[in-house]
Amino acid sequence: MSTLGSFIWSIADQLRGPYRPNQYGNVILPFTILRRLDCILEPDRKTVRDLAAAYENPNRLRVEVKKKTGRPFYNTSKYSFANLLKDADGLEDNLVDYIDRFSADVDVFEYFDFKKEIIALEKAGLLREIVKSFAAVDLHPDVVSNADMGDAFEYIIRKFNEAANETSGDHYTPRDAIRLLVDLLFAEKDAVLDEENIVRTLYDPTAGTGGMLALAEEHLLAHNPGARLSLYGQEYNPQSYAICKSDLLAKGHDASNITFGNTLTDDAFKGRQFDFCMSNPPYGVDWKQYAKAVTKERDQAGPYGRFAPGLPPTSDGQMLFLLHLAHKMRAPEDGGGRVGIVMNGSPLFNGGAESGPSNIRKGLLENDLVEAIVALPTNMFFNTPIPTYIWILDNTKHPDRKGLVQLIDGTSFWTKMRKNLGNKNRELSDTDRAKVLRLYADFADADPEFSKVLRNDEFGYWTITVERSLLDEDGKPVVDRKRKPKPDSKKRDTENVPFTYGGSTAGPVGKIEVIQAYFDAEVKPHVPDAWIDWAKVKTGYEIPFTRHFYKYVPPRPLTEIDDDLEKQVAKILDLLREVEK
Repeated sequence: MSTLGSFIWSIADQLRGPYRPNQYGNVILPFTILRRLDCILEPDRKTVRDLAAAYENPNRLRVEVKKKTGRPFYNTSKYSFANLLKDADGLEDNLVDYIDRFSADVDVFEYFDFKKEIIALEKAGLLREIVKSFAAVDLHPDVVSNADMGDAFEYIIRKFNEAANETSGDHYTPRDAIRLLVDLLFAEKDAVLDEENIVRTLYDPTAGTGGMLALAEEHLLAHNPGARLSLYGQEYNPQSYAICKSDLLAKGHDASNITFGNTLTDDAFKGRQFDFCMSNPPYGVDWKQYAKAVTKERDQAGPYGRFAPGLPPTSDGQMLFLLHLAHKMRAPEDGGGRVGIVMNGSPLFNGGAESGPSNIRKGLLENDLVEAIVALPTNMFFNTPIPTYIWILDNTKHPDRKGLVQLIDGTSFWTKMRKNLGNKNRELSDTDRAKVLRLYADFADADPEFSKVLRNDEFGYWTITVERSLLDEDGKPVVDRKRKPKPDSKKRDTENVPFTYGGSTAGPVGKIEVIQAYFDAEVKPHVPDAWIDWAKVKTGYEIPFTRHFYKYVPPRPLTEIDDDLEKQVAKILDLLREVEK
């Protein structure tokens, strides 16, 4: 883990006493950002101050600073970490002045309520020592790379959450998982991405600290140094937003493309679509408090709104982000879009026919948007050991993939970590990622033990209601006025009929014929008095991932089990004899 992160976190030891461990991050994170920006600005400090003296208009000043330094942000204060400590009595006021004189796009410190922390540190007699400690750390990009800085931020956040006894799932996606997601996201477009001076857009609606955006850019630039990726994101956690925005500022990106707010209730990029989208939304997070706004938007937006296909249960909002990203893909006529999203297993199968989740899957599959789903190893994430999956969506699939979905079982491709980090004790090595990518690339020719290619309609089914006659005391069917048998609600049952039952390839088109064939073969022979209530037939979609990769393991021979039992009984008897002595 990051040595820099450990060093910066060690500064927190000075806070012990006045601050509780769960409050350390409120000081350490903004100071780390401030020092990083300070180091970046230091070489051109005099140039910017001279320009500020010459141009009072902030818009004109921004243009001139960009022209002279190449940076989109600046600071006009006469203070910096180089001279803050020279005026011991004025340290608090001077530090506040320094923060106030950043250009308007550097709004990150207000999201930490940093001025309040500065006052608290001064009252506790800690401000000078904290400033002195950070002044001793050189965080210029020539000394600390962007990747190392990202590792440091993520280390600090994880330590902060551990101290607060909180989950880091909302903030931190392991980099090995992100790298596989990025590899898969760009896989089908690599040939296009080779073009000279290509410009593409990438969007993350749950941007966190910007780790996904950063690694995606790193991947593309390694592949094509002349390419340019415009990064966009939205984040609702104030601290994560501040880190993400400051990181992009430091790299020279347009920081206005990173916005603060709740993507589900206020889409900051409404009307915008992107070449690539990626996300690791929170799992199992209740969205009940947003339900009114989300439902209102769905009803007002109509059939073309982002939530039109359906709404998941309010106990888990991750499928809302799945819908949101599907809506954000660039239109096929404009070149198409591609999505990579990490979710847990429930979006594959939760909800019965015509429920919100089932209707969401229906919309994605019937519109041929799901290209691949990859099962990741368990124990990959810091805050949960549960199974997770990468979904890849594409609205301009390669002709060979049209109408098909590739399922890849990557659960066995992992490397044991030397040291556990929370629940994470496994990681994806370069070799592990290469195995998954090879299976993806081989597609229909991939090893069937780890890869299955299925038609979209193979995930569809009808839920039928099977009724049986209500019988009177004499065991005779009770009939209504039209002489039709009345159903017995206690005997009512349901059956799921696959679209592909009996080898059918008609999908939902052959509904009546397929259902009747299933009923005649699977139900009628066992309950001759049964019938189908055709008015209650429902259409559903599920992706039973594990069923497709199920491997039968024969039970152990009884003689072997008996031998083991006898050995255990003998051990117990020996222990009892020892006790009796």
